[in-house]
Parts: sequence; C-alpha cells; structure tokens
Amino acid sequence: MPFRDALHVSDVHMGYGAAPVLRGATLGPLAAGSVNALVGPNGAGKSTLLRGIAGLQRMRGEVRLGTALLSSQPPLQRARQVVYVPQSLPERSRLAVFESVLSAAMAGEPAQAVRGWPLAGTHEAETAVEQVLQRLELTALADRPLAALSGGQRQMVGLAQALVRRPRLLLLDEPTSALDLYHQHRVLDVVTEIAHERQLVVLAVLHDINLAMGWADRIMVLDQGRVVRAGSPVEVVDSALLHEVYRVQAVVETVNGRRLVAVRHALGGRGQEPS
Repeated sequence: MPFRDALHVSDVHMGYGAAPVLRGATLGPLAAGSVNALVGPNGAGKSTLLRGIAGLQRMRGEVRLGTALLSSQPPLQRARQVVYVPQSLPERSRLAVFESVLSAAMAGEPAQAVRGWPLAGTHEAETAVEQVLQRLELTALADRPLAALSGGQRQMVGLAQALVRRPRLLLLDEPTSALDLYHQHRVLDVVTEIAHERQLVVLAVLHDINLAMGWADRIMVLDQGRVVRAGSPVEVVDSALLHEVYRVQAVVETVNGRRLVAVRHALGGRGQEPS
C-alpha cells in the first residue's frame, strides 16, 4: 500500500542561532511511489527543511517514514533510508565519475567488501552503477574526473550517487538548477520512473513553478516558515497564490492540456535572503 510507507513531517521548527526559519512546518502524507515538489519564495526555508528531514541539521518536530520515526534515529540508521542531494557536488575530487558512483553504491557495505578500493568492487554494485549511468545518459563520462565536469554534469552525478544507494526517501535540492532544458526533463523523467519502480518517496525543492506543475504529483508551498498550501498542481497554483506568496501579477493558463503560469509583472515587497 502506497501510504503504508508514506512520509509524514509534523510541526518542524528550525533556525540559525536566534533567527527562526521554520515555524511549525507540516507536510504529508506523501505516498510511496510519488514525486513531490516543495516550492516557495527565497528565504521561505525550503532547503533548510530538506536538511532537517535528512538529519543534517538540528530540528524540533517529527519525521516519520511509514512506521519508522526517522527523527529519533541515529544518523547512520537514518542515512540507510534517506538520501539528500545538494545542488552540486564539490568541484575538487580526484575520483572519476564511475568510481564516485561506485563508492556511493558500496557505502555501508562490510569492510571486506571494499578491501583494495578503488580497484575492487562487487559485481552487483558495478552493475548497478552501469545501469544508473546509462539511465541518466552519463556512460560517456564514466572515466572523466569529477573535477573536469561542468556544474550540470556534477549535478547529474550527484543524483546517480543517490539513486544507486536505493533509498526509501530521496530529497533533492534544486536538482535541475544547472541543467539545460533537455536534461531538466530527462532527469525528472528518470526520477519519476525509479520512484514508481522502487516505490520510494521523492521530495524536491524546485524554483521553476511551471516545471513543478508539469512534474509533481503534489505541490507544497512553503512561505514564512510554514506550509501554506498543499495538494495537486491544479488545486494549489492559482493567481491568488502567486499574488500572495510570490508577489507577482500572473495568470494560470491551459496550453495544449498543460497548466502554465504567465507572469505579467512583479509587485514588489519581497526582500528575503535565499535559504
């Protein structure tokens, strides 16, 4: 059952020092096999919320995946189920693409399985790496050092590293921000396919509202530290939301069966720093 392994996030509070960022953020249930977008203006706390769910930043609140209370688990136990992908990988690395993805595939394996690394690796892990690189169209880059890649290519390698670990929950922070139009849609298509195949929950921060509407099963709008709307793209995105949350005058139109936001002009009045 999809909701048996659903993600529930309840009453999350987070901040930086004395400055609160999240003030009781709640979302879910997000069903297993679903792809979900977290949107909102700069400074709303979207990236902060992902890091809190992943256990990378201290938070107050509850994160539950199915029957597992992730927010009470030790970091290593949570990391076996949840993978967080930042916007980009570090630029300086001596590893080649294949080696870096293989190291992710073998993370958490018994020590004897990786003895002699990087020359050794289980056949199963190597096969999994080959399959993920092929699906993301990265095979031609397998022997190229990470340091020689473009920002968009490193972003796709980061996704490959996450997918090969087979998480139950995949958290993506702006996974398409450095990609061209073709690769934006290719990456999201692959994520959707794998979410359906493996019945994992995907939650992605996206800034492009049109991309979010065309991809996500559900959209959550985060504003001023709280989720202010949640539901299907048709239920959530309208002119009133765009005016109230994004401070733009816009209309939502249907073009060839797809709903698209057409912005007329910015109204002013948003002065937050990116989060």
